Amino acid sequence: MPTTRTRTIAPADRAVALQAQRNLKMARSAHAYVRGNTKQFYEWLQAQAPDSLPAGPAIWICGDCHLGNLGPIGNVHGSVEIQIRDLDQTVIGNPAHDLIRLGLSLAMAARGSDLPGVTTAVMLEQLMEGYCAGLAGESGEPDAPLPAPVHLVMKDALRRSWKHLARDRFDAVVPSVPIGKRFWKLTSDERAAIARLFEKKSVSRLATLIGSRDDDAPVAVLDAAYWMKGCSSLGLQRYAVVLGVGQPDSDDLQYCLIDIKEAVPAAAPAYARPRMPDDHAMRVVEGARHLSPHLGDRMLAAELLGRPVFLRELLPQDLKLEIEQLTRAEATEVAAFLGGIVGKAHARQMDAVTAKAWGSELRKGRSKTLDAPGWLWSSIVDLVASHEAGYLHHCRRYALREAA
Repeated sequence: MPTTRTRTIAPADRAVALQAQRNLKMARSAHAYVRGNTKQFYEWLQAQAPDSLPAGPAIWICGDCHLGNLGPIGNVHGSVEIQIRDLDQTVIGNPAHDLIRLGLSLAMAARGSDLPGVTTAVMLEQLMEGYCAGLAGESGEPDAPLPAPVHLVMKDALRRSWKHLARDRFDAVVPSVPIGKRFWKLTSDERAAIARLFEKKSVSRLATLIGSRDDDAPVAVLDAAYWMKGCSSLGLQRYAVVLGVGQPDSDDLQYCLIDIKEAVPAAAPAYARPRMPDDHAMRVVEGARHLSPHLGDRMLAAELLGRPVFLRELLPQDLKLEIEQLTRAEATEVAAFLGGIVGKAHARQMDAVTAKAWGSELRKGRSKTLDAPGWLWSSIVDLVASHEAGYLHHCRRYALREAA
């Protein structure tokens, strides 16, 4: 059976190789399992009684709001902020779902850091405090220090250039895609379709949005490959495309890496009769523009080989929060900070009256011993138990087979 260790993967074998890689990535840790198994989370949501969770205002939500889906994001003018960075599952739905998903991710990160259960309780309290502050536009002072794990990622983001991006993605700085474990050869149809796509001015313009580039600069496809990337997204059509922006062989020539990803129906539950685009790529772009303007303003919906896709340039500053170990103090600081980020993303879609009413609703149901509302605490406890069991079964099924 083909595996991702082979140097080349035939198009007919991609699905098998991708599924094998996804299963192994999810077996690395309980937190990785949570990140990769969005289906289990949505099934749990669907099984809840209609009145067990608060019904928030109908806004765009991430739908898959875990730790790895937040991080530094650059905008077209060079500014960098921590925002939501993955919007494949974005829908117009209940903002409480983002809080539960992030709370589960934080709880599993705490367990992976061998922190006591009381720390998880405090994290959820701080998550809610941060969210409500972000909702009210009060989350932190502009010059307030970032939590240490977030500060390290942001510091790295601010110093990065194309060379750093190329080394991370390609293990080299040359403007070509190395065929091997992560990047696979395209079929002739795929290569031709990508070339035709970037012949369209509306698409090639994506490479000239960055403020340092001339709007009329010529754009050329230098190389492209199928990209084996992600975890929950493995199995979707995905391509890495290197573009040259500017006159060839000139000192002003710049390189950029475009990520093309297939858009599929969202599994995240949406409110009934939402005003969302029918085209799934347009849905992802629209959700990104509402939740993460730094990212959404440099995304584009298109069609490739008869499938909806969305495109974005991967900037050197775009990084995910990779938090493997947390101290007790860091855990609570990170929870409050990220709660504030999600609160701000939700609040920018609400007027002041709606945001205030939603904040008041979230503050209901708090006990004398727990500031986090009971529905959030009980949801996380149920989900942690479910995912711990699911993770062990997953490891027995896939990791043991690989080790044999």
